Amino acid sequence: MEDESLKRIYQKLNPHLNELQRRLFGGAVAEELGYGGISTVSTLFELNRNTITAGIVDLKKQEATDSKRIRKEGGGRKKISEKDKTLKTDLESLIEPYTRGDPESPLRWSCKSTRKLAEELNEKQHKVSHVTVAELLDEMGYSLQANKKTVEGQVHPDRNAQFEYINKKTEEFQKNIQPVISVDAKKKELVGNFKNGGKEYRPKGDPEMVKDHDFLIPELGKVTPFGVYDIAKNVGWVNVGIDNDTSAFAVQSIRQWWYSMGKELYPSAQSLLITADSGGSNGYRRKLWKTELQKFSDETGMIIFVCHFPPGTSKWNKIEHRLFSFISQNWRGKPLISHEIIVNLIAGTTTTKGLFVKCELDARSYPKGIEVTKEQLSSINLSMDDFHGDWNYSIHPTINKS
Repeated sequence: MEDESLKRIYQKLNPHLNELQRRLFGGAVAEELGYGGISTVSTLFELNRNTITAGIVDLKKQEATDSKRIRKEGGGRKKISEKDKTLKTDLESLIEPYTRGDPESPLRWSCKSTRKLAEELNEKQHKVSHVTVAELLDEMGYSLQANKKTVEGQVHPDRNAQFEYINKKTEEFQKNIQPVISVDAKKKELVGNFKNGGKEYRPKGDPEMVKDHDFLIPELGKVTPFGVYDIAKNVGWVNVGIDNDTSAFAVQSIRQWWYSMGKELYPSAQSLLITADSGGSNGYRRKLWKTELQKFSDETGMIIFVCHFPPGTSKWNKIEHRLFSFISQNWRGKPLISHEIIVNLIAGTTTTKGLFVKCELDARSYPKGIEVTKEQLSSINLSMDDFHGDWNYSIHPTINKS
């Protein structure tokens, strides 16, 4: 039979053939043609050589009648993550306290082995093997990494234990529907027509012109965005200060979040957990930070719990990669020429996971160098936790002495 005749026969049959039949037909024709048959069939029928070879093997093994090889598109066993709806969530919860790496990167890695994770998942009534755990981790953006030296300064011996302590405390508060917030001050930004990192779409050959030197403009100055991120609700509050970044400014920002957002979201709140860095205006050594929190506790009647991240680990603070990183992305390539533009750019920050942000300008004055007296310090109704009381403590409303 001529090649063109074979080609026409296949073209007529092809729309009615399934995967197995197509493979078998190609293999049968190739065998019948003999030497060079696979190459000829591959050219005429536009079939992969491996497919034709598989068809020949199937014919020899008499598997042509094996109906199990035929299945509808989309058929086959469902993925375990599709059948077990909570599997990925529980796996993420096991990894989260131990996750290492740059939190802003889409690539993450875990220090727990897949076998250990599989054991813990099985204890949570999931039927899963360590092989399946490895596949799930790959889907979720995790990878197995070798050790790599990094310059991160001295590591505190209780660093990992503090991460676990913060995670446990957060889970307790969320279980009891009590607010948990992550706080920090974003780096100061010059206000004016200055270059801002990143790019934005504009007509070709028409970049936005900015000043060639970043000299402060006295009448505009700098701004300090202080953020409050609600971990459970995925909402943020940013207080844009135009004065100094002091402890009074930090607590005022928390106060504004509470009266603008928090109070409505948590009408039954009796306590508040704040996770913060160990330094800066909200550092654990700041006396003014604690005296201002005492005022806030007295105003609201809430017990204020505070957990500080160990020194040198500020990038693990949730606010850094769940709020600030998206603000930076939203205003990249845009000169921050006025307070109004800064506030609008921050408030316009959203994510596909539903992040919502409110922002206001704070024109109050926050003088530096305020001294906290021994009497003021001793009047703080402070309780230190058993584990690292310097990092973990609570401030209770003072007793009404009248």
